[in-house]
Amino acid sequence: MPSILIIDDEKAIRKTLTEILGFEGYKIDEASDGEEGLRKFKEKNYDLILCDIKMPKLDGLEFLEKAKEINSEVPVIIISGHGNIETAVEAVKSGAYDYIPKPPDLNRLLITLRNAMDKTTLVAETKVLKRKVSKVQDIIGESGPIIKIKETINKIAPTDARVLITGENGSGKELVARWIHEKSARATAAMVEVNCAAIPGELIESELFGHEKGSFTSAVKQRIGKFEQASGGTLFLDEIGDMSLSAQAKVLRALQEGKITRVGADRDINVDVRVIAATNKDLLKEVENKNFRLDLYHRLGVIILHVPTLNERSTDIPLLIDRFLQDVATDYGQAKKAIDKKAIDLLQKYQWTGNVRELRNVVERLVILSGKTIMAEDVESYVLPKTR
Repeated sequence: MPSILIIDDEKAIRKTLTEILGFEGYKIDEASDGEEGLRKFKEKNYDLILCDIKMPKLDGLEFLEKAKEINSEVPVIIISGHGNIETAVEAVKSGAYDYIPKPPDLNRLLITLRNAMDKTTLVAETKVLKRKVSKVQDIIGESGPIIKIKETINKIAPTDARVLITGENGSGKELVARWIHEKSARATAAMVEVNCAAIPGELIESELFGHEKGSFTSAVKQRIGKFEQASGGTLFLDEIGDMSLSAQAKVLRALQEGKITRVGADRDINVDVRVIAATNKDLLKEVENKNFRLDLYHRLGVIILHVPTLNERSTDIPLLIDRFLQDVATDYGQAKKAIDKKAIDLLQKYQWTGNVRELRNVVERLVILSGKTIMAEDVESYVLPKTR
């Protein structure tokens, strides 16, 4: 049942609209002024908002501006008995879906509501289709470790169990996380990624949980954190071992209670998130060194999935090379290059410190620098370390 928030300081108008729209099958909430409406909009997901212009505390155009900062995809229809053409134009320019004068014509109001709902549905469906088109890259390989990973993904993906993915840099931890999400019941929702190592310690809490305007010097407007963005979907915490102890404590609370608090706020927000974490560190050693919380480790590691290094699955290298040759050819708009078997043999014997990511870069380098066929000599010249 679609939900609508009606914001109007006239009780009679709210009552009339609530009765009419309730009869049409909509679920209705009411607010008597802009501030109350904004608070309810932050607390609940609405499909549409009907908002008056002239109201105490926060008028309709001010509400519209703040609402668009929170969620620009929810259509807002302005209704007013005090407006004129200039007001209507200003409202639409500010992001209102439509402007309807009071007293509203019932047929026009209902048609406008249906059109706005249809547009919202189309936007959501388009996002899903775009995500389906940009399909997650396959996990390439037929070695024992890779078959085991694929089998494990198929078992754990349909559940909401938290997963801790371990493995060296470049081994494919993010790809494994994406497939867990892709095969889950949350696949139609977002998978939101956070690289904990790339965010300064003093900003990680704001990144994860959001902040209120004015909560610190540079907080010029409200920010929605990654936990809220991922609600209903999956939150991927990459390099979790680099997260500060302060942020770890808040993540632990979010996992335990399903609630977060924005920086500078005193109100809890419920979140429904499946957390997948990844690290290239030995977290138990980090616990011993007092850099990581043991209770958080146990919360994250309901399922622990280790991704092998490329050296541990060298039999997959020919398959990976073939895929990367095709990918590079597609990227560059040229025919796929052939590679000599001796060249593949050399690449299988190479010690891959950067794992699959390094192999992808090496294949691209060989495509650029070699002739029509990649030969063993090319590998010796452009890949293998030089010795005197």
